[in-house]
Amino acid sequence: MRIFGKVRHRPSASWRQATDRAFTLIGDGRYEDAGALLTRAADLEPWLSESWFNLALLHKFRHDWEQARAAGLRAVALLDRESGAPDWWNVGIAATALQDWPLARRAWQAYGLKVPGSGQYDAASTGEPTGMELGSAAVRLSPEGEAEVVWGRRLDPARIEVLSIPLPSSGRRWGEVVLHDGVPNGERITAAGPSYPVFDEIELWAPSPVPTWVVLLEAATESDRDALEQLASDAGFAAEDWSSSVRLLCRACSESRMESDEGEGEHVDPHDHSEPGHPGPLGHRTAGELWAPERECGIAAPAALVRGLLDGWVADSPDSREWRDLEEVC
Repeated sequence: MRIFGKVRHRPSASWRQATDRAFTLIGDGRYEDAGALLTRAADLEPWLSESWFNLALLHKFRHDWEQARAAGLRAVALLDRESGAPDWWNVGIAATALQDWPLARRAWQAYGLKVPGSGQYDAASTGEPTGMELGSAAVRLSPEGEAEVVWGRRLDPARIEVLSIPLPSSGRRWGEVVLHDGVPNGERITAAGPSYPVFDEIELWAPSPVPTWVVLLEAATESDRDALEQLASDAGFAAEDWSSSVRLLCRACSESRMESDEGEGEHVDPHDHSEPGHPGPLGHRTAGELWAPERECGIAAPAALVRGLLDGWVADSPDSREWRDLEEVC
């Protein structure tokens, strides 16, 4: 096979050695040293798409999106297959990070995805690739730090809008949009049966102006708790009972195929590593009861609204509801 007038051979031993050593250095976080080796590999075998794919991958790890886009475009120019190549997916991520929408659309289509409004004569074909209807997914925020898996809505193949209320340790807020990697790193199975991929966050793409609050509730029943969540949703914001929605997992559990909702029943989830007195199903169990009235709740709402929201919730049923210790945490 000839590419740019050269006969394509298997990579040389020098290319393989430089590449293998580079990925070892990447695993150690030594990106600069790895970059020098991958650049050398690309000089040795410039007609190999793998040379430029590897460089694009490195630049993605470094969040150097201009370089990732440039190397990615060189990689796809050398591809010997029409669709489905991960090279195009990396180009799509870089283009999305740079808001290069024409290139992002081209990348998703070249990978084999349908992108609405990408017709040759469609005026919207240069805009943001909306309407792909990719559904829900989970995203692991701060995967290299205090990682937290939350639920969100996929805007396109590289972005998720966060719909859970993240814990303050993640540094993320409800309503933020995060750029995420293309290969799932875990799976969540719902009680209804469908499973959803877990993607790793790469970086924050669009911040949210809505602060996160934590409050202690006294909710006599689950329906009292549900009423606050519905009240917040009706106002266009969110409330989440962290006492039941949060569980502490080890890394191996988090990155595996996991059930997403173990509820408040008597069954003790072996994967739940939370402790008494802390958020999570194990931490909020009470002797002989399935419901603990004291709940730790996260609320995503503007400062001007949050107290009125809580007071309105109590006013609807003052004998079974109470709140205290409201604090802005993120």
